Parts: sequence; C-alpha cells; structure tokens
Amino acid sequence: MAKITIIGAGFAGLTAIRLLRRKMPQADITLIAPEATFLYYPSLIWIPTRLRTAKDILLPLGPFLQRTRVHFHQARALGLKDGGRIVVTTAGEVANEALIIASGGRGLRALPGIEHSWAICDGLEAAEAIRDRLNGLAGGTLAFGFASNPKEPPAVRGGPVFELLFGIESYLRRTGRRARFDLVFFNPMREPGNRLGSKAVARLLLEMEKRHIRTHLGHRITGFDAGAIKTEGGEIAADLIAFVPGMTGSEWAGASGLPLSPGGFFQSDLTCQVPGFPGVFVAGDAGSYAGAPDWLPKQGHTADLQAATAVENAIAFLAGRPSGATFKAELVCIVDTLNSGVMVYRTPERSLVLPNPLWHLAKRAFEWRYLRHYRA
Repeated sequence: MAKITIIGAGFAGLTAIRLLRRKMPQADITLIAPEATFLYYPSLIWIPTRLRTAKDILLPLGPFLQRTRVHFHQARALGLKDGGRIVVTTAGEVANEALIIASGGRGLRALPGIEHSWAICDGLEAAEAIRDRLNGLAGGTLAFGFASNPKEPPAVRGGPVFELLFGIESYLRRTGRRARFDLVFFNPMREPGNRLGSKAVARLLLEMEKRHIRTHLGHRITGFDAGAIKTEGGEIAADLIAFVPGMTGSEWAGASGLPLSPGGFFQSDLTCQVPGFPGVFVAGDAGSYAGAPDWLPKQGHTADLQAATAVENAIAFLAGRPSGATFKAELVCIVDTLNSGVMVYRTPERSLVLPNPLWHLAKRAFEWRYLRHYRA
C-alpha cells in the first residue's frame, strides 16, 4: 500500500487528495496542516462588502477527510529528512514514499510601516479588519495597491486588489456613501497587472477612470505611516490602506534542505518535481516553476492544474515509471466588481478580455460548485 504525504490544506493539497483517492483507492494518505479547515481565498474580496461572512468560506474538513479516508496530522512542517522521505513537524515525524508539498506562500513584510496596511490575501482576519475599518469611516481616502517580490517579479497577487477596489467602490455607491470617499490606486509599475496582458491592463485602468478612482503609478513604494503611503513620487494620505506585498515561499522552506528559487520558493519545473529529490513534488503557491511563462499567476486554478500534474507524476514514481507529465500554463480570472466583471483568459497562444455583467454571478456559481467538494 503506497504511503503518500501531502503538506498543506489549500487548493493544491485538497485537489491532490481528491485525485489520489480516485486513482489510488487503497493508498495510505496523510495530510499535514495546522488546522483541518479550508479557506476559499477568492471570496475574501466579498468580506469587506458583507456579501460573505467567515462561515460562508471557511469550511471544516473533518467530513471530507473522513469520506476520503485521509489521516490528519495536525502540525506545521519544520523540515525534511532522508531526501524527503520523512517530514519533521511540530507534532513529530511523518514518513512517506511520495511527498507533495502544497504549503502555500506568504507575503513579504519588509517595507517599513507595513503593519499600517491590511493585505486581503492574508486571510479572514485582514478581510474583516478592512470591513470594520471601512464601515467605521464616515468618509476619507481609501488606498489600494500591490507590489511584487524584487527577487522574483512573477510572485505577485494583483487580481484580488483590483477586485477589492472595484467591489468597495460599487458597495459605497450601493449604500449611498460614494461621494464621501476618495479612492486611489497605487502601484510601482506603470502598467499594473501586466501579467493579465496589455488589453486587460488597459481595461482595468479605463474602469478606474470611469469610476473616478485616482491612480499613482510608476513610483517605488518606500514605506507606510498610520495615515499615508510613502513613495518616491510623494506621499498618499489615506484613512484605509489595503496593500498586498509581493510573495515569498513557505515559512519552513529555508529549513527544508530543498533547492529554493531566488524569491524563496521550492524549485521545480513544469513536471512539479523538485530537482535532485526523487518522489518529492510541489504544487501551488509554494513552488517556482522553471519553464513556466512569467505571467503565470499564483491562483487557485493554477494550483489545481499543478496538483493534478504532481499526482500523476507521483503515481508514476511509485510505480517505477518515468514521471514526465507537465501542467498547462493557463490564466483564468474573473475580475469581479460586485455587480459585474471582466473575464481574463491567457495561454501562450492567445489572450482574451471579456467584460460582461453576468461574470459576477458566474463567479458566485463557481464558488458554490467548488466548495461542494468539501462541505459536510
């Protein structure tokens, strides 16, 4: 009976469990994670506008793990031994014959004063803090921005910031408060969101213009104060700062003994295998994938594609077969505005930008469809 360990209970980790159980019914699967819960990150953007609450998007995984016959090891990963065959955790060691690392990434906290901002991608606490601050203001300036990892520029999450910006603008209009607020978008790039493609950038900037959202672009961010963003192009006074910094790898990556990218992610390629460590695979935000296009996003859809490849190659490894399957490089993103949206689709061959009022409903329908795998 094959013994497989998965680190992380996010998109990649849970998709790997579903696929492994389907393809290897008798496999002995262990999940290592701090909590047996799944947070549906794409819907965090709806917490500040009260379209969602914590109970809507934070799911207990007990029933799912029981259905899929997965052992849950509640702990944090600390490192590896024996070339990855043993995972060292805060609750002891876990042995495996194949390992899939899906422990995610984290935001860089290097900028001075960054504690004066909230990053929507940090999770529920940050999303609820933005909600509470927004609804406690009678008026003022709301600032939204993001940046990348200078050592690994593709490690950036801009999509959720655009959605948060447009969603809050729509929410303020809906609640009759828009005239009391000035909204500003700031970014060190002249063309923010260029991984979505030039057409998408033009569309997003046009949307800001239509909604009377100011922009402060092309100036390096140097830090934050309690009421301001500091940039090389001047300061931006703000009563609320929503800022998503560039990403780096898992907290335990440096102690893993595995090769890391310049930005701090586990090294891999399109096969999701860690070079020099047979039977060790990585999927989702935890990895840096050599050979992937520089616009490849760190998002749930990409994590699912990578998890499927990691599973296929792990099964081949366990059977003693060559494991050379590769994941599809594809960007699929609905930039939601609370009442409408823009679908952005990109592959190496083509790029599409499709605005439509129905995309908001489509995003909600996809949320329901995705979460039904994990609901009790």
